[in-house]
Amino acid sequence: MEDMRTLTNETIQKIGQEVLLQGWVGARRDHGKIMFLDLRDRSGIVQLVAPPAFAKAASFAEVATKAESVGKEDVIEVVGLVKERPATMVNPKLNTGTIEVEVRSLNILSKAHELPFPIDTDGYEINEEVRLKYRYLDMRRPRMNRNLRLRSKMTMFIRNYLTKQDFIEVETPILTKSVIFRLRDASAMKIRVTTARTVNLPSLTWRCPSPLKMIF
Repeated sequence: MEDMRTLTNETIQKIGQEVLLQGWVGARRDHGKIMFLDLRDRSGIVQLVAPPAFAKAASFAEVATKAESVGKEDVIEVVGLVKERPATMVNPKLNTGTIEVEVRSLNILSKAHELPFPIDTDGYEINEEVRLKYRYLDMRRPRMNRNLRLRSKMTMFIRNYLTKQDFIEVETPILTKSVIFRLRDASAMKIRVTTARTVNLPSLTWRCPSPLKMIF
């Protein structure tokens, strides 16, 4: 077995080999004699097969016991043998749908608390404040993940194009002047614009992003 972690989408190239996998538990399906786990990482999903609790080998019985305690979004590490699925069990919806991993050892790295919202939906029904509060969970949702990947690719494409055109990327705040809007009379909504040096007026102040708005 390789000592380095294998991503789930790489398992289809390692049939007959033992692999080390790490990721989140997406789902657990207990069929009595056998248990299936969906393991998800940043590259995709792969199906794990946990042996039945009455398996002869002591190590298999230990795996089965741990698998029964696994919950959704728990972080686990498994070592298992990559096998081809029977033709009748192939899942065309998954890139790894032609294989499964027979678990030989299983460790729970981190237990998840009860989720504030489902991870496997588009999220349109989820309150935005809740999504922002649990941003680390929101970013795991498929739609959000696709959007982040698309944004990353578009940013890289634009950056690479401009670099080839001999543009220089500069990130500095000194290209804009600090401007403050002062509300002298809140009832009349009279607004006075001054520089940041004017600090002796008894008024409300806030930074104005107008220069950046005009640029973009």
